[in-house]
Amino acid sequence: MKFHSFLIKYGEIGIKGRNRYMFEDALMRQIRYALKDVDGTFGVRKTHGRVYVDCEGEYDQEEAAEALSRVFGIVGICPVVRLANAGFDQLKQDITAYVAERYPEKNQTFKVEARRSNKRYPLNSMEINCALGEAILEAFPEMRVDVHKPDILLNVEIREDVYVYSEIIPGPGGMPVGTNGSAMLLLSGGIDSPVAGYMIAKRGVALEATYFHAPPYTSERAKEKVVDLAKQVAKYAGPIRLHVVNFTDIQLYIYEKCPHEELTIIMRRYMMKIAEHFAKADGCLGLITGESIGQVASQTMQSLASTNAVCTLPVYRPLIGFDKRDIVDISQKIDTYETSIQPFEDCCTIFVAKHPVTRPDLARIEKSERNLEEKIGELVKTAVETTEVIEIR
Repeated sequence: MKFHSFLIKYGEIGIKGRNRYMFEDALMRQIRYALKDVDGTFGVRKTHGRVYVDCEGEYDQEEAAEALSRVFGIVGICPVVRLANAGFDQLKQDITAYVAERYPEKNQTFKVEARRSNKRYPLNSMEINCALGEAILEAFPEMRVDVHKPDILLNVEIREDVYVYSEIIPGPGGMPVGTNGSAMLLLSGGIDSPVAGYMIAKRGVALEATYFHAPPYTSERAKEKVVDLAKQVAKYAGPIRLHVVNFTDIQLYIYEKCPHEELTIIMRRYMMKIAEHFAKADGCLGLITGESIGQVASQTMQSLASTNAVCTLPVYRPLIGFDKRDIVDISQKIDTYETSIQPFEDCCTIFVAKHPVTRPDLARIEKSERNLEEKIGELVKTAVETTEVIEIR
């Protein structure tokens, strides 16, 4: 069956009061972005408090629905058949034709739920429900009405045209990206950080990202892996500016000058400093990490407090209370898992101490960092100035 439009159902946007139009406009922008690579011509419009995606000519229905199912703010996508409003007798014929084509078995239970925007229409909604139900039963005697738990909920909206739909494809929920500012994601090649970016973007936050590369200890494939992860997250979050920082000289200097059991914490602190530099330069309102309490040595409460201490921006950790299984489940759902487990190490997995400190004392960490004072400022400056920026779209 050819569908002419998609009716977009949204959740939290509907309770935004006088600001609702801003959220709807942001949602429409994200819908246009999501459909830009889908075969076909699409128009996005808002009418009568509803958002519609109109599909002109031939298009890939499955691909379009899949793209829309990644747009934050959408809770449901309804494939719609649009009919001319040519009178009620014609509508009864059109509805029975819809059921015949859409449900060839013709033995399910159903319920008709009609709405009319024009209150001068000759029948009210209840009368429309009854008359269309009678027409369906007359055409298909094996079907039955069930007003409580029908197999088919047949929605009929009578406006200038008539909109008919009976399927709701789930959307991801959340809020449209960009309605809650922007934040900088510390993105690695692991499982956790892409999921963290997804979770924050779902609350309407636009993403930028910083990745720390350490050639020759990390390969070009490790960098390509992170770019691939950013591209997958961008399918949900929209465009992402990815900062690729050459971290090798900083890591080697820390390895040379600091106690090895403190390497991970000190390197994390410098990563946070550099990521915060780019965040402030680009107007981001916080940092995002994929840390979860106790998952590894650098993610104990004491370790997180030590890394937080170098930041002036808020640090958001959406996975903080998740088990690893929870995180893996989401990564599989958003199709980042298979990329994340590719065997290309990033700089978070090299120079790892055999016995890293799990309860770091902040004063002791700061004392160890004083060993770096001779060169670290210049090394950080060089790393920032030579950062590669990749626009992920």
